[in-house]
Amino acid sequence: MVDRLYMRHSTDKQTNARQKHHLGPYLDSGAPVYEDPATSSRLHPLRRPGFQRLLDEAAVGDVVRLADAARLFRSVQDVLDVRDVLRRRGLHLRIASGAWSGMDLTSEDPMTKLFVTMLAGVLEFQRDMISENTRDGVAAARNAGKALGRPSRLNSEQAAVIVAAYQEEGAAVKALAREYSVDPKVIRRVLDSAGARDVPNDPAELGELGGEEELAPEASAPADPVVSIDVPGLLSEHLQDTVDVAVQEALRGGRTIRRGQGYSLRVAAPLNVHRAVLEACSALAADGAAPAGRKAYRVYADRVTSAQAR
Repeated sequence: MVDRLYMRHSTDKQTNARQKHHLGPYLDSGAPVYEDPATSSRLHPLRRPGFQRLLDEAAVGDVVRLADAARLFRSVQDVLDVRDVLRRRGLHLRIASGAWSGMDLTSEDPMTKLFVTMLAGVLEFQRDMISENTRDGVAAARNAGKALGRPSRLNSEQAAVIVAAYQEEGAAVKALAREYSVDPKVIRRVLDSAGARDVPNDPAELGELGGEEELAPEASAPADPVVSIDVPGLLSEHLQDTVDVAVQEALRGGRTIRRGQGYSLRVAAPLNVHRAVLEACSALAADGAAPAGRKAYRVYADRVTSAQAR
């Protein structure tokens, strides 16, 4: 049995000092540490690189240890999802501080299950109150005339040059974005703030806009239909390290659906993204792959095929 320590902090301005204090005895004993620095709690625990690495290296009987519940969980659903995965893999989960300290959260006895559900609800309530207080604070600051949001990536002189290049030289938005190493939407915001982009009501006129000729082919391209398909949990776990950005975004926006002892992600995405998911999981359907993986792949492939036929 090995103690495996998990730590997370939300921004690059925070540290793990308090967590290390609570987990001090295990750190002193040389227990392996898995971290997700500067990682928002909005990212589902099972999709965080550090926690995924912990799951990959853990063996049956190992104990996952946290300083406090908020390092891993954000909602009731997070607790239930993680508990289910750990239990199926034969792992234990213990939290060093707070109301859950001293409990093995993967235990199957009725009392533990009751406390897990109740305390998960309290944790979610605390998160909601923090969010509500943050929104109130932002509204108060805005009413007081304070500037909010991140600093502009372009100063006033750069903005003036961009507007002139767009209006007088016909420079394209994407070309300006490449020149200043920013996203095209940053350039569009600068132009819109200066009233330089007069976007017509008629989409047919888009091709006549100065510097925006590159939008015309996209406007005429046929749209790939967006469909909602349940991705088996085993496939979503297999895709944790995928480099396909479209697949990553689709999975990140998926809604967890519990199915008995397992779960699925209900993903709303264009069909070509679902096909990319299938391709990325093709190894699970290869000869010699685990039966569970082949079955999960087959189920999802049938769902994609059915969606294409509609």
